[in-house]
Amino acid sequence: MVAAATTAGLVLFAIPALAHITISPNSLPQGSTAVLTFHVPNEEASAYTTKVDVQIPTDHPIAQLLVKPVAGWTISVKTITLAKPLVTDDGSFTQAVSEVIWSGGRIVPGQFQDFELSADPLPQGISQVVFKAIQTYSNGDVVRWIDVAQPGQAEPDHPAPVLTLTTGASGTGAAASTGGTAGSTAPAASAAASGSDGTTRGIAIGGAAIGLLGLVLAGLSWRRAKARAVPELPAPALNGHGLAMASAVKPGQDQHAETDRPKPARPGPQPQPAGTARGAPRRKNSSSRRGTSHR
Repeated sequence: MVAAATTAGLVLFAIPALAHITISPNSLPQGSTAVLTFHVPNEEASAYTTKVDVQIPTDHPIAQLLVKPVAGWTISVKTITLAKPLVTDDGSFTQAVSEVIWSGGRIVPGQFQDFELSADPLPQGISQVVFKAIQTYSNGDVVRWIDVAQPGQAEPDHPAPVLTLTTGASGTGAAASTGGTAGSTAPAASAAASGSDGTTRGIAIGGAAIGLLGLVLAGLSWRRAKARAVPELPAPALNGHGLAMASAVKPGQDQHAETDRPKPARPGPQPQPAGTARGAPRRKNSSSRRGTSHR
C-alpha cells in the first residue's frame, strides 16, 4: 500500500510537468547561436506518435536553421521567401525556414523523443519566440500545442513551446553553441535552471507528502499487527472430575509418569457383610471361617 501510494503520487505530480512539448534551453541571449531541443512525450495510453510538426516564426526569421537527423524519422523542411533580405555576419539571406516536420517514426506510450534544431542567429529586438507544434497520433488524434500563456492567467491546457530571449551579451559561432565564455553562458544556464526548478520543486514536494502519508500508514499497520499479537495461554488439562492443574516434573522424571499412573479410587461407603446390621460392632478375634465341629 505504501509503495503504491508513493508511486501514484509521484506519477500524478510528474505527468503535468512532462506531458507537454517543451523546449530546452528555455532561455537564451538575443542574437546567440544555440541548439534547440524539442522534448516530445507520448501522452496517449494506446496510440503512438507518428508525426511532429514545429512551426518557425517568420516575422522575426532565423537566417540559418539546420535540422539534426533522427533515426527512423523522415524530415521535411518548408521555407518562405523573405520580403526583405536578412543580413547577418555570414551574409545576406532571402529565404528562411517556416516549418519542420518529422514523420514516419514512432513514439510509443510511456516514451519520448528529442528533436534538435540549430539556430544561427536567434532573433534580436524581441523578448520571446513561440514555436507552435502539432502532434499526430496513430489513432488519428491531433494535439495542437499552440496556446500562449497570458500574464496573470493560469497555464493553458496545450501551451506552445516558448523560448525566452534575454538582452545579455550574445555569442556567435562555435563559442555560443558549445558553451563560449562564462560571461556569455551564465544567463542561459541560470535561466534554464530556474525554468526546471519549478518542476523539480513540485515533484519533490509531492514525493515528500506521499512519503509522509506512507509513514503514517506503516505506523498504523505496525500498531494493528502488534495489537493482534496476544500470547495464547495453554488450555488447562482435563481429568475425569474437572480441571486439573499441571504439576512440575522433576528432573529425570518421565513427563508422562504422572499421567500414566492409575488414579487412586476415591473413598466411599464400604459394603457390609450380609445379615449384619448397619452400625453393629464386630466381635474381637472373631473369624468368618467355619471351624471343625467336636463331637
